[in-house]
Amino acid sequence: MGGLAARLAGERYLGISVDRGRHAADLKAALGGIKGPLMKVAQLLATIPDALPKEYVNELAQLQADAPAMGWPFVRRRMEGELGPDWQRRFRSFERTAARAASLGQVHRAVALDGTALACKLQYPDMAAAVEADLRQLKLALGIYERYDRAVTTAEIHAEIAERLREELDYEREAAHMRLYGSILAGEPQVAVPRPIAELSTRRLLTMTWLEGAPFLEAAKAPLARRNDIALRMFRLWYVPFYHYGVIHGDPHLGNYTVRPDGTVNLLDFGCIRIFPASFVRGVIDLYHALERGDQELAVDAYQRWGFGNLSREMIEVLNRWALYVYGPLLDDRARMIQEKANGAEGAAVVESVHRDIRRLGGVRPPREFVFMDRAAVGLGSVFLHLRAEVNWHRLFHDLIDDFDEAALAARQRAALTAAGVPLAASSDKTLGANREGSPKRTANKPAVASARRKQA
Repeated sequence: MGGLAARLAGERYLGISVDRGRHAADLKAALGGIKGPLMKVAQLLATIPDALPKEYVNELAQLQADAPAMGWPFVRRRMEGELGPDWQRRFRSFERTAARAASLGQVHRAVALDGTALACKLQYPDMAAAVEADLRQLKLALGIYERYDRAVTTAEIHAEIAERLREELDYEREAAHMRLYGSILAGEPQVAVPRPIAELSTRRLLTMTWLEGAPFLEAAKAPLARRNDIALRMFRLWYVPFYHYGVIHGDPHLGNYTVRPDGTVNLLDFGCIRIFPASFVRGVIDLYHALERGDQELAVDAYQRWGFGNLSREMIEVLNRWALYVYGPLLDDRARMIQEKANGAEGAAVVESVHRDIRRLGGVRPPREFVFMDRAAVGLGSVFLHLRAEVNWHRLFHDLIDDFDEAALAARQRAALTAAGVPLAASSDKTLGANREGSPKRTANKPAVASARRKQA
């Protein structure tokens, strides 16, 4: 990795010619072999349009569903360790070659004794140690970053990433997440979630029903009407869980979805799921209304609910510039692309100006809850950019929030988590509870035009 970085630095600063296509292929091979969280960085960068030169995107995008896999001797030993020496007798068939390989594990196709098509997700060996090593390196890197740029205090960012990555190693927890999403999305048309098979699963092996589908990027070649339909399903499969149950999928890279010939979207990976209290969801909605109405008091309360503390009026104005960019398509009541300037220059300019002013004002400490909400917004926005979808995001959003009831969400969440067997992290309750102290109470905002808007939509 150091050698590859040196070659790129030589091109950038010394004018040394580099074959970018070959360099990108070498980078993919290095990251694919390393596995673990570092590979996730490459997956995310490849997801965001214009974040990298096209040569690198073309190579790194393959890591989303086609990373280098471990061979059969490894698979045989690992399966025996999880299911015992007679493990092959528990399947009608089990394919030796991995169908997909990713950052923490690889997937093999299999057939159950009753003929059900299965996907067996097998974790790589020593991943817990690899994750801890990468987290130590991340902490070091964030510390170095803060020495020369104090705009963002990173302690909570590291703590949040660390907790989510450790959860991803627990496939029993992921199976519970899968049951949760299966229940939440059961009524959504043309959205599919696999079903975990408990008797063929362990903490390091997750066996589930196989969902057939094509890579998501193939959908970007479809006619506009079909792309818009897929965008609608993607919007709802992400945000129905959040606005109705306080749950969000925190891993937005495109390898986590496939699309069936009839347009059904398969959601495949449930390792990185973030659960929020109902009060936090209300804060996200309140910030939207604050921007919509220019209500400074409501904005202050919303940022407190998000977990930001001790913000000056000037700092809130700076944060609102970023919020207006993220919420912009939701505030605009018309059919449009999620970002209308195709080259990403507008977003880059907003990020740069906000970062500069935050640094000038003494910096900010983003709360843990912000990390995966922001990642989800950026990741899903990237999906819509790939689809080039033209949708009325404003009306889709209002269909989800106009009847928002904080107490009802809390009750739905408790019931759904209990039924799926998902534990609610104590740290999340503690953090959010501490951040809410002293927050003024406000009533939920329900615009009077909600019913009329739904009929019009």
